[in-house]
Amino acid sequence: MAEQRSGGASADHGGRAAPEHVLVVFPGYHRPWAAWINQRLDTHGVRATLQRWDPPREVPLEDSLGDLLLARGQVLLVLDDWFFELGPRPAGEWNDVLRGFVASQADRFAAVNLTNRTLLPSTAVLEPVSLWGVGEEEAEARLLSRLGIEPRRSPVRRIAPGALVRYPETPPDIWGEVPRRNPRFTGRDDLLTELQERLMDAERGNAACTLLGMSGIGKTQIAAEYAHRFSSDYDVIWWVSSDDRNVQRDRLGELAVALELPTGSEPGERIRAVREALRRGAPHGRWLVVFDGWDDIRDVDVMVPQGPGHVLITSRNLGWREHTDVLPVRNFDRAESTGYLMRRAPHISAAEADEVAAEFGDVPLPLVQAAAWLGESGMEASEYLRMVREGRLSTVDEPSTGEGMPNTSLTSWSILINRLRRSQPQAIDILSLCASFAPGRIPLGIVRAYPQASLPEDLRWMATDLPAWTRALDTLVNYSVLTRETRGPVTSEEAAPQQESIHMHRLVHDIVSRLTDGEHRDAHRKAVRTLLAEADPGNPTDSRNWPRYSELLPHLEPSGALRSTDARIQTTVLNCLRYCDRSGEYKAGTRLAERIRGSWSGFMDPLSPHMQELTTVEGDILRRSGGFREAYELDLARRTLLAAADHPDELGDLKSKICIARDLRFLGQYKESERLQREVLAEAQNLLGETQQLTLAARHNVGVVLRMLGRYAEAYEQDADTLSRCENILRPHHPSTLNSNNAVAQDLRLLGRYREALGRQEANVRLHVKILGAQHLQTLYARSQLALCRRREGGFKDDIGAVMAGVLDHLEQAQGRGHYLTLSAVTNYANYLREHGDLDRARELISEAEAGYRALLGPAHPVSTGVLANTALVMQAAGERTEAMTMLESALAGLTAALGPDHPWVLGCALNATAARNFNGRVSDAAELSRDTLRRARHVMGPEHPLTMSCQVALATDLRGLREIEEAGKLEEDALLTLTRTLGAQHPHTLSARQRNRPYWDFEANL
Repeated sequence: MAEQRSGGASADHGGRAAPEHVLVVFPGYHRPWAAWINQRLDTHGVRATLQRWDPPREVPLEDSLGDLLLARGQVLLVLDDWFFELGPRPAGEWNDVLRGFVASQADRFAAVNLTNRTLLPSTAVLEPVSLWGVGEEEAEARLLSRLGIEPRRSPVRRIAPGALVRYPETPPDIWGEVPRRNPRFTGRDDLLTELQERLMDAERGNAACTLLGMSGIGKTQIAAEYAHRFSSDYDVIWWVSSDDRNVQRDRLGELAVALELPTGSEPGERIRAVREALRRGAPHGRWLVVFDGWDDIRDVDVMVPQGPGHVLITSRNLGWREHTDVLPVRNFDRAESTGYLMRRAPHISAAEADEVAAEFGDVPLPLVQAAAWLGESGMEASEYLRMVREGRLSTVDEPSTGEGMPNTSLTSWSILINRLRRSQPQAIDILSLCASFAPGRIPLGIVRAYPQASLPEDLRWMATDLPAWTRALDTLVNYSVLTRETRGPVTSEEAAPQQESIHMHRLVHDIVSRLTDGEHRDAHRKAVRTLLAEADPGNPTDSRNWPRYSELLPHLEPSGALRSTDARIQTTVLNCLRYCDRSGEYKAGTRLAERIRGSWSGFMDPLSPHMQELTTVEGDILRRSGGFREAYELDLARRTLLAAADHPDELGDLKSKICIARDLRFLGQYKESERLQREVLAEAQNLLGETQQLTLAARHNVGVVLRMLGRYAEAYEQDADTLSRCENILRPHHPSTLNSNNAVAQDLRLLGRYREALGRQEANVRLHVKILGAQHLQTLYARSQLALCRRREGGFKDDIGAVMAGVLDHLEQAQGRGHYLTLSAVTNYANYLREHGDLDRARELISEAEAGYRALLGPAHPVSTGVLANTALVMQAAGERTEAMTMLESALAGLTAALGPDHPWVLGCALNATAARNFNGRVSDAAELSRDTLRRARHVMGPEHPLTMSCQVALATDLRGLREIEEAGKLEEDALLTLTRTLGAQHPHTLSARQRNRPYWDFEANL
């Protein structure tokens, strides 16, 4: 259907009458040029209509061109050398029609030429004006001159900046790793047009479409063609390879650098900044992000940006139907299949092309290979088909793709590879080496980057013969076996061979693996794992190395690195696992650790240093992802082996105890954890001395467990000492020092020293953001603690809820909703909402936290029990007083049994239970519990602690209910004086006590 623009004018230029209307006829891939021509004509008062043109081969060319003349005015053909292959047409048909029919209607036809290649000689009748390689101003002048249009000094109508069509020779401001445009891309015009319409017509902020189809159907090619064809519609086009989750996260995060956003290097932080910038449309509102090969859709809500731009996804996963608009990509139409075959292999007839297309079921990938073979070899189609069909009797196994690929595709590949063995054996070497990597992105340049690696004899030429390397890769690219991946804008220089990466489709990888497997496979796998070790940066704790580790990680298993007995390769494997731990990729780390253990257990001593390090890192990942019981069982098994060993391993024993002490703390066994942690500290001091980081970590862990035991003053003394040592030994900016600062600030807050805690934590958070980045997990924890400090200090009225909601959102994006730190943020935010009257949302969140902790820790864990106190407070505020009292009494009994009667959590829960008894008419029982709780609080917390003051105010309220007015008055007056002196007259606690509001206690869920 023609696309029409309004406006009409006529002019006379150089004796030629200017047209009142121009029909712009263009092949689909030149839509950007057609759109630009249309807008230029419109600004000079000439009405234009756009007509995408791909005349059916079965319709005579003269008839198709005659149909164009049904439009009034001038017919402007947008030409290049491929224009004359639309159809394609029998040899000589275009020349005959141009010399005859077009020459007789020469005054109705005009043309622009967009190539520097030679056109058909008879094209001269169209008098094409060349727009190739000229600037926009010159191109506009030539266009107007060819059509006889007098340029207007002032445009007929002004074009809004956002609607201005970019000159096609000008790339978008940011062009990120979009694959090179395939000059042989064929057909799919209707699909591309529909894709553009869906994205343009989608609701603002929700313009996302998924190209869905099987492997080899051409989804990536369509996405790349869309990016090139409609590049003038966008200021930013960013390509994200999504076969691997780590690569995907790093790649999307790299857009933050391209957009010059102020952010650190941690992927989660960068992704957050990118999504926010795209949502706001600043600095660019016209953007396109392409996620190529995204089959694992678990992170869809975290990764897919929203805003004024567009998102394009390619995938095989039908689950995208629940998240985005879906556009199915099916096989070629037969006309597309035959057209492509005849363009690549012009010596075959339409009937032969039809037979080849039918043989491969119109599936693009095997058709590309067939076209490449026929075009490169010049073989007759009948001979090619005979070889393919006879190959069905081959003893080579057929590939099992499970996606409808014709069985004959393997045979076609077999023919191609056999020919390459004869004509370009070095290309086979590269293919065989690629088969020892994982499919997808392959950092092939490491072959040349590390020439010192010990390559097998048949591959040594790769490191020394650059021309042969380039020639072999060019051959494979030409045969569509693989594609090159480049970085930077489309106008940049070619990547150096040492930096070169290629992409091999998983289907191609599977077929190549079958057809090149042979005597050299083991040697090639060994070479790949040696190269991976060479490329290991050696420091997975440095976030600047994370992109490299994410690139190496997928290739560990297919290269056999997990089964290697080479110590250096084993170190690389462990470094990749440490990368998963440090970068927060816990799911990937858990899977990798399981595979490593499965391989190493077959040949490695379970108490060897590498095996013990595996256990340590795997345990850390399990704990940080919430697998506390699994980590404990893993560490216990290691402990049992160490105890039974013939020779003592003091360092291994020490590390084992550290891990078990942490496990016990997470499992709620605080007293046993403290006992073991103190043993660990003493052993570390004796074995390693005071200055080693392991000793400092042991000191820190003692402070953590003291805090969990409710011994806040002891915890503060321990943490302050640890902080001082860390500042002297590790220096103030070390992550461990920052973490110790977190602990000290938390101790101060729990001791009721709110202003000191706030001042320290504000400075600490600034350092966290500067050193670790705003989205690092430790930074998010520090920000969560800062929000609690502000809430307790009482001077912040408006922004605390927003800060808590923001931290919760960031934690969910980083770790998911069920992670223990996320659940802690849910709990704290629910408490805030309840206090400020949003009971419905508070109930929803606290119910989520209660269920989450019960699933994570079990119902008997002190934290699971403590959260019930918060649930009861919501019920009580909603008027469900009987149910709230029952729940509080149950929580009080559970916490007392687990922690003893003097733990601050027990005292706080008892405070809430006194209120519940009072509200339910059991005033005498309430007073009895209040008096006992106050006595214990004074002993444990001190007479001036805010919790002690709350217990005192509660007792005064209960005594007043029993008409013991004199004692109640004395208690109340003393509490007000103490609160005024310690917290200030305007602190919320003081004001609440003065107004005789019943005090309550919020449970803070910390692990």
